[in-house]
Amino acid sequence: MSVRRVVLRPDTYVDSVRLMGAGRAMESSPGVERAFALMATPVNVAILTGQGFDDPALGSARANDLVLAVQAATASDAEGALLQGEVALTAEPVEAQAGRERERRPASLGEATRILPDANVALVSVPGDFAALECHQALSAGLHVLLFSDNVDVAAEVALKERAESLGLLVMGPGAGTAMLGGTGLGFANVVPRGPIGVVAAAGTGAQEVMSLIARWGSGVTDVIGIGGRDLSDAVGGRMARSAIRALHDDPRVEVILVVSKPPSPTVAASLVNELGAKPAVVALLGLRDELSVADGVRVAATLEEAAALAIEAVGLPRPVPGRGLVDQVAAAASTLASGRTAVRGLFCGGTLCYEAMVVLSSRLGPVHSNTPLRDGWGLPAPDGGHICLDLGEEEYTRGRPHPMIDPGARSEAIVEAAADPSTAVILLDVVLGHGSHEDPASIVAPVCERVTAVPDGPAVVAYVLGTDGDPQGMRGQVARLEAAGCLIGGTGARSALMAAAIAGRRPELAAERP
Repeated sequence: MSVRRVVLRPDTYVDSVRLMGAGRAMESSPGVERAFALMATPVNVAILTGQGFDDPALGSARANDLVLAVQAATASDAEGALLQGEVALTAEPVEAQAGRERERRPASLGEATRILPDANVALVSVPGDFAALECHQALSAGLHVLLFSDNVDVAAEVALKERAESLGLLVMGPGAGTAMLGGTGLGFANVVPRGPIGVVAAAGTGAQEVMSLIARWGSGVTDVIGIGGRDLSDAVGGRMARSAIRALHDDPRVEVILVVSKPPSPTVAASLVNELGAKPAVVALLGLRDELSVADGVRVAATLEEAAALAIEAVGLPRPVPGRGLVDQVAAAASTLASGRTAVRGLFCGGTLCYEAMVVLSSRLGPVHSNTPLRDGWGLPAPDGGHICLDLGEEEYTRGRPHPMIDPGARSEAIVEAAADPSTAVILLDVVLGHGSHEDPASIVAPVCERVTAVPDGPAVVAYVLGTDGDPQGMRGQVARLEAAGCLIGGTGARSALMAAAIAGRRPELAAERP
């Protein structure tokens, strides 16, 4: 019988990235069945008790308390895992390990601004219930805000952004996981050169995709302003998108403005594009290509691949052609499929890549069902043999465990399950590199894929590696490891989805089309 153990550390706030690392360390410990590293918010305590962790200490836990919880085969395994979690949380940074003196961390925003009086950006990553207050304090100090926290009330977001507008400041977020300001990546960011393209993104992995493609295709970015996935909703009204666009209009270094978003409110999107036109601009508002009327000088893209390619063209570089040489690979993969294998199963770390894949797949194969559906009626459960794309970074999949960008192993079970379905023709995956992501995701994903591709008449695996060779993981090495496991590799997220559609539909020529 399994053993459950809970450790509560009062008044010990830990940011979400370190919590995810601790959870991963515990899960990888011998004998562990489940592991959680959480702040003891009411929601998280309810999750733990619902999972059978009924330790009395949880009854008096407060939102600023740290909880480590483990279910393992033996008491010894549980204690060992908890120790690994503690080590992950308290590990010294590399600089300290190398013998450099570690500076004392400021205990408040006020103290931080006294230490760094010239700072102009505050990164806020605290539990959502407290995030708005910290952001208001940062605005009062004259700071732009990158709000990494999620679970922030929409009304609080609107109030923050209204105030920021009045002060001439930016509130990027909530849930803004990616930005690059002044050449410095914040949150999940890739290593790319400076250049003439300014990016506004209501999409985290959407920002990473376009910045990486722009770098790989020979240009660079001035800044990437992540504004949070809800900014283009009816409730928020695109407030920060407009502020960000105006800032890029006023920046003489910016030659082209690129705006990307998950499916936005059509009304807000139509209003937003009216802000564009003073400089050449490209917009990729996924799912709305044919519904936008734009000014001269503004080009509309259906996918992130097309958006990055149009931006590259706009700065005078030749348009890339990422579909060369794929038709034969796709034809070979399609030829080995059993006749009943016709469905695509997309399993994504990046929510924007998931949406983009649905745009591409649905235009060739019909409805694609999802936990984040592109159209009404395309939710879950899917019909037997239906196409499915899942965003495994959504809350229902990450409660109590690390995000799959940080812990690629969280996706392994879903890959195995998809492969076991006799209707699955293609398993479509993304592997996201950059700062903040797992240090070697291919080492986790490739062995599972290898087991799938080794099965005669089994499904094909199409993988896309989002990143650059400058990223800590090294893009070429990651691609090589996945190719060695039998994966087909697409040059972009959209191209990978197009390859999956071509294999499932037994139409290899699709792989050379523009997605």
